[in-house]
Amino acid sequence: MRNMNLAAAVSVALTVTLAAGGCSEEPKARKKDCVQVIDEKTGKKTGKCLPLAPKKDRVDLAKPVFSDPTDITNPLHPSSKVQQVIYGGQVDGKPFRTEFTLLPGTKTIALKDGKVKARILQYMAFSDGRIKEVALDWFAQADNGAVWYLGEDVFNYEKGVVADTEGTWLAGKTGPAAMIMPARPKRGDVYRPENVPEVVFEEVTVKDVDQTVKGPYGPVNGAITVNELHMDGTREDKVFAPGYGEFSTGVGGDLEAVSLAVPTDAKPGRLPDRLTALSAAVRAAHVGRTDPAEVRKVRDAWNAYRAADRVPPVLIRQMNRDIDTLTAAVKARDTRRACAAALRVAQNDLDLHLRYEPLTAVEAARMDLWAHQVTLDAAAKDTGAVAGDVTSLEFTWDRVKHTTKPGKATQIDGRLKELRDAADRKDMAAVAKSAPRLQAALAAGKS
Repeated sequence: MRNMNLAAAVSVALTVTLAAGGCSEEPKARKKDCVQVIDEKTGKKTGKCLPLAPKKDRVDLAKPVFSDPTDITNPLHPSSKVQQVIYGGQVDGKPFRTEFTLLPGTKTIALKDGKVKARILQYMAFSDGRIKEVALDWFAQADNGAVWYLGEDVFNYEKGVVADTEGTWLAGKTGPAAMIMPARPKRGDVYRPENVPEVVFEEVTVKDVDQTVKGPYGPVNGAITVNELHMDGTREDKVFAPGYGEFSTGVGGDLEAVSLAVPTDAKPGRLPDRLTALSAAVRAAHVGRTDPAEVRKVRDAWNAYRAADRVPPVLIRQMNRDIDTLTAAVKARDTRRACAAALRVAQNDLDLHLRYEPLTAVEAARMDLWAHQVTLDAAAKDTGAVAGDVTSLEFTWDRVKHTTKPGKATQIDGRLKELRDAADRKDMAAVAKSAPRLQAALAAGKS
């Protein structure tokens, strides 16, 4: 499980040969009871040992049995129940946002003692509105209710393209499966959500249980707080809450918390009129993002909506911050900064729709948003931003393709491929022509 504050990844090749043990088997170490501290900057071993908890406190050493692993009912890690969780905060001094989404289907993973089917969750992280990391995580629940982490494919992005895949691991190949949530956590319990020393490693100690935390729309009971020891020797506290899973995390100025989750926070029904008005103002500002009048309309619509409806505290903070930034950027005639702020405002706006609209409808709107953003970035001849926009489109499409009629899906596939080819060639003229065709394909068949 990645640290949601995206602490610098350790530069260690995944070709390190490790024993592919069973679920409860520890990876072989050169020195007994010593997991070496890895220097965060160099990725090299320091010769020092992490201050590991006593083995007697570990609750992840018994061999798990998987009879129905894809039915994940653990309330503190509801991986098969929550459709999407949105997180917001700040990392490395920049606005940070995460979409954690359940994907259709399963992945079969070969462990030493047999094959296990796992649920697939997609993690998409955005720094300053732009793609920063994508990962596919695999989870399975043992018969006793504990949830196990079976690995992840990680893609870290810089300027819209993959910079590295550090943090990737696979249970049964890179190392053992790892418990990510006990069935009934107790204070003092210790477990390792990642347990491949020198590649990925975390040791968690439960600090408190049966807590009540402030949720997006009211108190949430039954939360726990844990302390997580990282491979570089640093620690951070995390909160897990029923119906959300990981609820908040952070250390220093790098903090993230749940904005909202569906279906946990869903309130199906008619979209509030003032949210509809806000969305119309946001769309206009996304197009005319350097127009002071359009920005004022967004602020007025936002203030009116906030006064009329309950809004999650994290989203209030994000929207206030991003509208303030947009206003200041427009006043300073800082086009690049205004473009980034307008994108974040649009992302926040669509998050608000999750409360009332089906996830598929919100994802369709996100696809349209990114398709429009491609046009703006192509006009600015920002090839890195265009590459990232297309990546955001592709991974969002992975989440909704299965709900799209085959004929329309084939058409969208073709337009996405056309757009990807143009972006890879850095042909901004071709991108500018292709993006509207994708938008038309997305809109086809809408009533």
